[in-house]
Order: sequence, then structure tokens, then C-alpha cells
Amino acid sequence: MQGKLTRDRHEGLMTRMAETLGADLDAAELRGDLPPEMREDMLLACTGCSDPTGCQHWLETHDKAEAAPDYCRNGAVLRSLAAE
Repeated sequence: MQGKLTRDRHEGLMTRMAETLGADLDAAELRGDLPPEMREDMLLACTGCSDPTGCQHWLETHDKAEAAPDYCRNGAVLRSLAAE
């Protein structure tokens, strides 16, 4: 079972990645483009990231980007949400 600190850390990383790619997760959820269970699945995928420290560093060096790093488990979904 994942700890609260792990979930909180990855929720922050996922939210920042979404913002960096131009996706608003809350707005997508309100529009119905991101069902709550899908958002939870994305968070769980993020907690399995192979390089959260690298992700944090990447986010610190990118204000805006068109694509997430290759290792981002949610990169494709976030790009899709940003395009909507």
C-alpha cells in the first residue's frame, strides 16, 4: 500500500506536469474529458515512475513544454488533454 507522502508527492508532480504541458486537470474533469477514476489511474501510474527525482528536476527547468519526458507514464494522456 502506498503511503500518503508518496501519493502527495506524485500528485504534485502530475499536476505540475499537466500545467507545464498546458493541461488543466480540474477543468478537464469538469468538462467530462477526465473521469475521476481515470485521474486516479493516472496518479497510480505516476507513483510507479522510474525517475521521480528526474521528473522533479525536469519540471524545475521547464516552464512550458509540448511533450513530457519519454519516461512519463502519463505523457500521452496529458498531451491529449492539453489539445482539448
